[in-house]
Amino acid sequence: MNKITTISFDADGTLWDFERVMRHALGCVLVELRRLVPSVPDLLSIETLIAIRDQVAEEQKGRGLTHEAIRLEAFKRTLQFIESPDDDLAAHLNALYLKHRFEDIQLFDDVLPILNTLQDHYMMGLLSNGNTYPERCGLGGYFRFVVFAQDYGIQKPDPRLFEIAIKCAGCTKRQLLHIGDSFQNDIIGAKQVGVRSVWLNRQREDNATRGQHDFEISSLRELTGVLEQLA
Repeated sequence: MNKITTISFDADGTLWDFERVMRHALGCVLVELRRLVPSVPDLLSIETLIAIRDQVAEEQKGRGLTHEAIRLEAFKRTLQFIESPDDDLAAHLNALYLKHRFEDIQLFDDVLPILNTLQDHYMMGLLSNGNTYPERCGLGGYFRFVVFAQDYGIQKPDPRLFEIAIKCAGCTKRQLLHIGDSFQNDIIGAKQVGVRSVWLNRQREDNATRGQHDFEISSLRELTGVLEQLA
């Protein structure tokens, strides 16, 4: 009953560089906005767009809005900020952002090799605080279950989200191994519910002051070694 049969992966920061693709998508939006509204002030930047989105997200916390809905509201707020309110334009910018946000994702080099290695031996799933659907970024067919925090009104490290993943996978907590790059969200969250975990520490951050964790790797290529230890 303790044999690992199921692996859940975090998404942003684990399978791809979310910060890079998010800034890229916002850059595309900014170019389009300047094309359609020539009077856009020079002070409007990617950093400004991020700050406005973060403010909207904080204001809407606990109201059950999806990431897409928050981003749309942020573009509406941006247009108000530059004194060019236009809900249709906000919807256009949101659609453009989402297109680049999903379609321009670049997987880390170690992602496809490890997924191809594991897919015939383990049930795999996504357990994410984000909103990137596998089929929209070239990963359709790899994951048997997908658990997005926004669909349940809770976020990692809340142990209830891990319990939802366990139920979706149809396994026990001791049969699940969770992989993620966030020590707080992924490792602490898994530990609270009794799920074994692997901290993907790509930047080799110092972990001297962090709590105990089961395994630490700097590349997904090392995951096969972890699974051999657990076999």
